[in-house]
Amino acid sequence: MDMDIRPRRLRYNSVIRKMVRETRISPDSLILPLFIKDGNNIKSPISSLDGQYHYSVDRVCEAVDKALESGVNKLLLFGIPDHKDCEGSQAFAEDGVVQRGIREIKRQYGDDVYIITDVCMCEYTSHGHCGILDGQYVNNDKTLEYLAKISVSHAKAGADMVAPSDMMDARIAAIRHGLDQCGFENVPIMSYAAKYSSSFYGPFRDAAGSAPSFGDRKSYQMDYHNKKEALKEVKLDIAEGADIVMVKPALSYLDVINEVSKITDLPVAAYSVSGEYAMIKAAAKAGLIDEYSVMCESAVSIYRAGADILITYYAEELAKAISKGDIG
Repeated sequence: MDMDIRPRRLRYNSVIRKMVRETRISPDSLILPLFIKDGNNIKSPISSLDGQYHYSVDRVCEAVDKALESGVNKLLLFGIPDHKDCEGSQAFAEDGVVQRGIREIKRQYGDDVYIITDVCMCEYTSHGHCGILDGQYVNNDKTLEYLAKISVSHAKAGADMVAPSDMMDARIAAIRHGLDQCGFENVPIMSYAAKYSSSFYGPFRDAAGSAPSFGDRKSYQMDYHNKKEALKEVKLDIAEGADIVMVKPALSYLDVINEVSKITDLPVAAYSVSGEYAMIKAAAKAGLIDEYSVMCESAVSIYRAGADILITYYAEELAKAISKGDIG
C-alpha cells in the first residue's frame, strides 16, 4: 500500500508537552528587586508599581520572608536615601540605607539569601544623574572612583554580588580593581552591559526618586536603534572582568538578548523593567488581558531568546507558576 509520508506535528497531551519543552526555567534563576528606604516602620505601596513596596530597614525582612516562601532567594537591592548631594555620598556611606539593609538581611538569613546590589548614583545625587557632574555633563573618569567606592562599601556590608547600572566606560575594570584591592576577589560583578536609554523606566524613576533634574541620560545610556553597539559594550565588559552580562530592558530587546547569548559563554541576565511590569498590570486591571497568562508567556519569551537569569517584579508569582508546572 502506498503511504503518504510527510512531517506532522505530534499530538501532545499535557504530560508530553511538559516533558518535551525546549525552554526550561527555574526559581533559582529569578531575581526580585527590592526598594529600601530611609526611615522607620515603613512598608508603603509604590503607586507606579502595583503590588510593590518601599521598605525601611527594620521591615525589609517582611519582604524577604515573602520571597523565600515563594521560592525566591535572590534579591537586587535599591536604596532611597533621605539625604542627597552632588556626590551621592550616601551611596558609599558605611551607614547608608543599602549597607544597613544588607547587614540586617544577612543578620537574619545568612547565606540563605543571596544579595545583589545595584551600583549607581542616580538615586543618591541631588541632580539625579548617574555620575559626578562637570558642568552639565557627567565626568566619566571621575565617576569611576565613586563607583568603586560604592561597590567596596556594599561588599564590606556583606553583599554577595554587585551590579553596576551606570553605563560609564571602563567601570567594570575600575570596580574589579577596587574590589580586589580590598580583598573581595570573590565578589562577582553582574554588569548592566547593554542598558538602553528607554522610556520603559518611568515607574522605576518614580519609585526610586531618580529622575534627572535636567537633561536626560542619552549621553551614557544606549540608543535603542543600535544592536551592534550592544554587542560591543558586552565584549568590553567581558574583557574588563564581568562575571554576568545583562540586557535591559527585556521584552523590546529580545533580539539583543539573543545576539548577546551567541557571543559569550558567560551567563546572560535580562531585566524585565518597571514599565513592562506596569503595562501588564494596567492592561489586566482594564480587563484587556489575563495577567497570569501574559506574565508567564512574556517571561518564557525572555528565556527562549537566550537569557539565563531574569530580574523581574513578578519573581514571586513566576516561582509559584513554576512550582505548579504552568511554566518551567
